[in-house]
Amino acid sequence: MASDATVLVVGDEALQRLLSQTLRARYTILTATCWTQALEIRSRADVDIVVADVTSTLRDRTGLNAVCAAAGSVPCVLLASPDHDGSDGRRDARRPLLAFPGRSVPLSDLSRTLDGAIVDCRAGEKRSRFQLSRDESLGILAESHAMRAVMSMIDRAALCDTPVLLIGESGTGKELLARALHKKSSRADGPFVAVNCSAIPETLLESELFGHRRGAFTDARDDRPGLFQAAQRGAVFLDEIGDMAPAVQGKLLRVLQEKEVHPLGASAPVPVDARIITATHRDLAVLVAEGRFRQDLLYRINVIEVHVPPLRDRPDDLVTLIQHLLDKHGAKLGKPGSSVSPGAMQLLRRHTWPGNVRELENVIERGLVLGNGAVIHVDDLPESLKAKKGSGTPAAGSSRLADVEREHIVRTMGRLAGNKAAAARALGLNRKTLYRKLNQHRIEVR
Repeated sequence: MASDATVLVVGDEALQRLLSQTLRARYTILTATCWTQALEIRSRADVDIVVADVTSTLRDRTGLNAVCAAAGSVPCVLLASPDHDGSDGRRDARRPLLAFPGRSVPLSDLSRTLDGAIVDCRAGEKRSRFQLSRDESLGILAESHAMRAVMSMIDRAALCDTPVLLIGESGTGKELLARALHKKSSRADGPFVAVNCSAIPETLLESELFGHRRGAFTDARDDRPGLFQAAQRGAVFLDEIGDMAPAVQGKLLRVLQEKEVHPLGASAPVPVDARIITATHRDLAVLVAEGRFRQDLLYRINVIEVHVPPLRDRPDDLVTLIQHLLDKHGAKLGKPGSSVSPGAMQLLRRHTWPGNVRELENVIERGLVLGNGAVIHVDDLPESLKAKKGSGTPAAGSSRLADVEREHIVRTMGRLAGNKAAAARALGLNRKTLYRKLNQHRIEVR
């Protein structure tokens, strides 16, 4: 029982009235109409659980992230609220709410749903289940502020079955984060099935995901369950979902909406119970504008959106990652206790790592394989890194224009202590253009 709990409801006034009437007999109810107000309440009151209306509040993802960060270990339950009745703004209390486990919850059962989330969270705190800064068992190193914020979001998302979209450049470790999310969730004992949507031809992807019946097409000699069925009571990770063909996107939307798949050649759909985690390095909003990605599917998969920072934005993690990779590959290659010379470390620190952690691992493994001993020297590094020796800027032709622009903006913002107005003047931009470029290059200003 969690009847002594305090619930913070974030949503419009109609939802506040509805939930207050339903829950006030068991909980202390605090209400907020926006994330700014919710943050102010969190700063002065202890809250056991945050209940947020997906339809009205999640358009402001920055506000959601801020509340999650301020909430510490407090769970956030996301609700798709009942429809307005179309007259005076009241909501139809007879209709169920769609709660975070991905199921409809009658108002009479909402207290039980909240109790479960609160009890699980309190038990998790007692067990110290999550280690946010560094979790070696999951293969994730997070010393920097940026990655600690990501892991905080992962921990929070693990409390529910809500769809999660991981956005980040190639090589930033999106699949590793997806696996961490799965291992931290209540589905950890179930299978984790990873699918690279860009690696499977369109003609085969539908069959791979949803399965087929014997005779459905020329080579279908036997019934074959799809990957969604293989992930029953577990999770499906759809990597590079931006490359998914439009026809398959429509079928995936049905899986999210109806919790069922229709195998090729089958006479009836098959129910499935699998959490969906997606990832992409593309700008899905641009693909939507170009007609290459369904907007309704985007709304479904990015209920919780996690931006994974590139390695150049998390310099505090670099030395820790290098040591981890030295230990990993040194043990495999018979070179325990491997290290990097000061000169080589200087070049590693100077590099902008366009290939992110994947590129760093490649460089460390290469250095250990080609080097004569257990120490990586400058001569053991690739030419692309050595070409920058003695220069504070990349060698001519070695960086993309976007990288040069980003580096110039970062330096200017740092020199002006993050003052955006002053930085815009120094860069010869208006403030609106500067904000667009900060968002485009995913530059965080603290």
